[in-house]
Amino acid sequence: MAIQVKICGINNRPALAAAVDSVAAFIGLVFYPPSPRFVEIEQAASLAVGVPEGITKVGLLVDADDTLIAGILRRVPLDLLQLHGSETPGRVAEIRSRFALPVMKAVKIAGAEDVAAAETYEAAADRLLFDARPPKGMTGALPGGNAIAFDWHLLAGRRWSVPWMLSGGLNAGNVAEAVRTAGAPAVDVSSGVENRPGVKSPDKIRAFLKAARAL
Repeated sequence: MAIQVKICGINNRPALAAAVDSVAAFIGLVFYPPSPRFVEIEQAASLAVGVPEGITKVGLLVDADDTLIAGILRRVPLDLLQLHGSETPGRVAEIRSRFALPVMKAVKIAGAEDVAAAETYEAAADRLLFDARPPKGMTGALPGGNAIAFDWHLLAGRRWSVPWMLSGGLNAGNVAEAVRTAGAPAVDVSSGVENRPGVKSPDKIRAFLKAARAL
């Protein structure tokens, strides 16, 4: 089975074209202002027009309230909401029901206890995403996109009742090892296809997707 790839943090047309032309399965738009990958609603709406049918448009949100989510959805035709904050299973289920869209919950992983805690989201979310928990004291840490990985062996052999993807510190050079180790059916990349934070490299996007297709 082909490994599905999500290119997250798309914020310009050349990066979008590289992801679309190389057949990414998911395109991620970040609606979190502190992130260097943040896009305004109108910018996101313009980019979404260039995403063809068959590629899932994902909106990344961090502890967003209903007013913000509704405002985004009025302008941006998203297919999936990615919750990357401290949302509880109850809040995940509430968003899923209120906005009638599939929801993917990001779970931050540092140890086995974090993997076990992810089980509480299986009934509430349509998908899970496993990302690295930033180390304590990390300067400028974001909810995601920190270019750090966790121990992929923590996920090895685990079975989940919903689809899931692996994130955190991935790039074209290590995605094969990450998939083999964790058994991931899908991967998410952001900082690993950038020249600097928030500046996507079309060449790195193409290289990452080529590496994933080879698996």
